[in-house]
Amino acid sequence: MKKRVLGFWEIWNMSFGFLGIQFGFALQGGFMSRIFQTLGAGKDDIPFLWIAAPLTGLLVQPIIGYLSDKTWSDKWGRRRPYFLIGAILSSIALFFVPYSPTLWMAAGFLWILDASINLSMEPFRALVADKLPESQRSYGFVVQTLIIGIGTWVASNLPWLVSKLGVSDAAELGVIPASVKIAFAIGAFVFLISILYTVFTTTEYPPEDMEAFREEKKQKNNFIPDILNNIGSMPKTMKKLGVIQFFSWFAFFTMWSLANPALTEHVYKTPAPAKAEFDLTITAQAEKFDVQNTAFQKSSNEVGSAMGVYGLSSMAFALLLVVYTSKRRINRKYVHMVSLILGGVGFLAMYFCNPSQLKYCFILIGISWGSILSMPYAMLSSAVDPKKMGVIMGIFNMFIVIPQIIAALGGINALMSLFGEESIYAMTIAGISLIIAGLCNFLITDKNAISYQPAQEII
Repeated sequence: MKKRVLGFWEIWNMSFGFLGIQFGFALQGGFMSRIFQTLGAGKDDIPFLWIAAPLTGLLVQPIIGYLSDKTWSDKWGRRRPYFLIGAILSSIALFFVPYSPTLWMAAGFLWILDASINLSMEPFRALVADKLPESQRSYGFVVQTLIIGIGTWVASNLPWLVSKLGVSDAAELGVIPASVKIAFAIGAFVFLISILYTVFTTTEYPPEDMEAFREEKKQKNNFIPDILNNIGSMPKTMKKLGVIQFFSWFAFFTMWSLANPALTEHVYKTPAPAKAEFDLTITAQAEKFDVQNTAFQKSSNEVGSAMGVYGLSSMAFALLLVVYTSKRRINRKYVHMVSLILGGVGFLAMYFCNPSQLKYCFILIGISWGSILSMPYAMLSSAVDPKKMGVIMGIFNMFIVIPQIIAALGGINALMSLFGEESIYAMTIAGISLIIAGLCNFLITDKNAISYQPAQEII
């Protein structure tokens, strides 16, 4: 099927739901560790508490990709039903996460939240490949990244903004501050509204041969054999991109899980107060806890705000790529390589920076994030069968979640122990991992994946 070249606003509409998805991911990535710490988790326990996120991705995304490939509704299309169901479940989970009274409940909500976000996210990746001709793939994924950057920046600053508007950061032992609760409620609303916008402004192409599609649906479901067959027959380019993804996502999982304890402790000098150190029945001890806890909560707001800068710089980087790729071809391989190395330098520099300099580290990290969200998918989409785009995108997610599972099951703690006991060494590990990911781009040799040729179709 010859696909129509789309204009900017059509691509914007089909990608706008990612604003809500990124609100969910940014609130989760920026503030779940803070919630865990507030509920009494030690910094060594945090990576394991995060294991729900990659595990749900490993299970959910290939299944959703496979099912969406085999779905068609004249009213709702192929991918949009999954957007909508995921948005409803994610919004409910986002709202209730900060009301968790115990660690196990917070970890459970994280599991539900991440599964629901994944239900929406992977069909969005497949939608870009479904709707756009190959010459517009880089452009489409970069527009998606632009919207993700906006969502990351705004959502990461929500608790800080809510606090500035007068909502208290103080809270009793084991209670999440009101500023975080309100921020998550706003995120839940934005998630649902942005997905609905895409659902009602975007149409999808029907299967090329509807009769053959219907006959295939009637056949016995061979989900597991089909998944295993697609894993076994994945293209070489996909495997090579998987190596790059492994080190990239190990780095970012390390940041999401440990940036808050690392930076509040090393950069802001306000670590989370340990419950065992205080006897709250003694007035002086209770007052001392309140002072330290409020300082930790406020510096956590600052860390979240600083992390939002990586969303802002990824947005600026994506905007630059949108303008460039609308008229010209790019070398995806070298763009991705340089971007990842710059992000690695940003992580390494955190060891030496003060609070006012932290934003510059996240600017560099944002450049790598903008590239991670666009270049691998653009390269992959030029190397796979378009009829299997959903399941391939879901399988590709394995290269995202497996490094996160390894990190959560002790990988981060084991590597940190080689440097010392300070949490900031987690950021050092993230920097080294991202630089390795950048250098692994030398593995990519497929010319079509590196730079798709017919640029004249792009508008």
